[in-house]
Amino acid sequence: MSLFADRSNSALMVIDVQNDVVDGAHQRDVVIAHINEVIDKARAKGVSVIWIQHSDEELVIDSFGWQIVPELVPLAGEAIVRKLFRSSFEETELDSLLASLKVDHLYITGAQTNNCVRHTCHGALERGYDITLVSDAHTTTDYEWKGRTVVAKDVVNEQNDNLSGYTLPGRKALVVESAAVTF
Repeated sequence: MSLFADRSNSALMVIDVQNDVVDGAHQRDVVIAHINEVIDKARAKGVSVIWIQHSDEELVIDSFGWQIVPELVPLAGEAIVRKLFRSSFEETELDSLLASLKVDHLYITGAQTNNCVRHTCHGALERGYDITLVSDAHTTTDYEWKGRTVVAKDVVNEQNDNLSGYTLPGRKALVVESAAVTF
């Protein structure tokens, strides 16, 4: 249904599953296992896996904290997109990469739910892509906001609820568990 009549491929995005990003994240190990499950499904079907890697003053390029977690291993030939902003599209080559791969549907996994995952989901929809957020394959950490603690589990649930059935003209968002992902 996307806005790209000349495209019909899917891609799996693994957003910012880096050592310092997921340190202390809600159900870290379970989420990473679900991401690996979806990666295996994508590779088995020949679906492109695209790795997103954030950097900033706290996530210094080539530092330990910046590295993708050791449980997830990009294969030779899989694209790695480096970014500086919450949206994986902003000032990156992601759009041109997706165009070259004829992608119109993105499956989204990663961290952090309330930051880069959220902004990438909305950025994709606004640019014309259909998306599927893998509900048990994204995570975040608890954080403090205006004197109160925001609980990571609630953030993950809210994002899943918020995107479920969300549509824009000519495009849609789905939310499915990793076990139900089919390419």
